[in-house]
Amino acid sequence: MKIIKLHNQEKSLIKKAISNNREAQKQLFEQYSPKMLGVCRQYVKDLHHAEDLLLQGFLKVFTNLHKFKHEGSFEGWIRRIMVNTCISYLRKKNRIDLSDEDYVFNDSATESLESTTVEDIQKLIDQLPEGYKMVFNLFAIEGYKHSEIAQQLNISESTSKSQLFKARKMLQENYIKMNKAVHEDK
Repeated sequence: MKIIKLHNQEKSLIKKAISNNREAQKQLFEQYSPKMLGVCRQYVKDLHHAEDLLLQGFLKVFTNLHKFKHEGSFEGWIRRIMVNTCISYLRKKNRIDLSDEDYVFNDSATESLESTTVEDIQKLIDQLPEGYKMVFNLFAIEGYKHSEIAQQLNISESTSKSQLFKARKMLQENYIKMNKAVHEDK
């Protein structure tokens, strides 16, 4: 039985891609594009726009591949590029509304999430205003800290926290509405 060292294969593939080997670039794209399309889709509702952003992101990946230092995961490096590409796109479209208003939060009991599909959750996230969605994705999905989000979006940490709070509140309210509609249809 022969053990294949995946890390060395990835390093070799990256090295070939840096020297403009189209087959190596194609292999990297095919390996990472499905996951990265999911990342883009978290920030942008429209699948066609998400696909455009994916391609823009991979153009940046291949243009800056020589800057990858092999100090962290390659997938994480690509993911960060995709997130930054999506944020730049949303900034250019002036679709981000990041206000620092406070809302009163009602802690309503929610039903179990066990019967909720990934598609339903994505629909709920898609209903969020762009600013809420961006902060929610960066915090809850990407694992950024509020200080990192604040720096990335050029907002205060308190605004980041407020946006997350409001996003969670809206998600909870929309989840309750969705469950009521499902139960009324039965």
